[in-house]
Amino acid sequence: MARSTLDLSNARPSTEERKQRALCEKTRKSLIEKLDNWEDHKVWDEFYQTYWRLIFSVATKSGLTREEAFDVVQETTLAIARQVKKGQYDPRAGSFKAWLLQMTRWRILDVFRARKRQPSLADQGNESSDSADLAMERLSHEKDNILEKVWDKEWRDNITSAALERVKSRVSPRQYQIFDCYVLKGWGVKKTSEVLGINAAQVYLAKHRRCAG
Repeated sequence: MARSTLDLSNARPSTEERKQRALCEKTRKSLIEKLDNWEDHKVWDEFYQTYWRLIFSVATKSGLTREEAFDVVQETTLAIARQVKKGQYDPRAGSFKAWLLQMTRWRILDVFRARKRQPSLADQGNESSDSADLAMERLSHEKDNILEKVWDKEWRDNITSAALERVKSRVSPRQYQIFDCYVLKGWGVKKTSEVLGINAAQVYLAKHRRCAG
């Protein structure tokens, strides 16, 4: 049988990916410190790991820099934690998805407002200020807003990605590789078996363990 030439676990991240991971970890550590003695750091760490990509992606697509977007990730999570602690979040008032969007929107708007107050940006003339005004105008409208459309797509992608990350952390790299080829790439049992040099039973077993996890 053919030997596997695939190795998902050893793929080297790009320079940009390494920088993003470093910023992500820095933001995470700072966030946990700011949570102080709040009840369960593990719960909030899991929340961060599940939703940071969603918030970050939407923030950058709204026109923020990478550093600004990570600030939004942290401030959004802190704001949510504070509201939860005070009992201000009511699931009956609306979906969590809509609530998280609103919290993220406010933090993004805060960054654009801060930009307008920065003297260094004022020296660049009216162009920077006009750009911030336009972004704030587009983000402030809750209905028929471009942010809504971006959020919906990023939400779906993030939920899928987060679920796969949890699976990857619970199974061996080899089992995840089999699952990736068989289910995600849609190779089927025969091709997966031949390319990875395994039998059909191992393919079905990897899928079963993923689903069970």
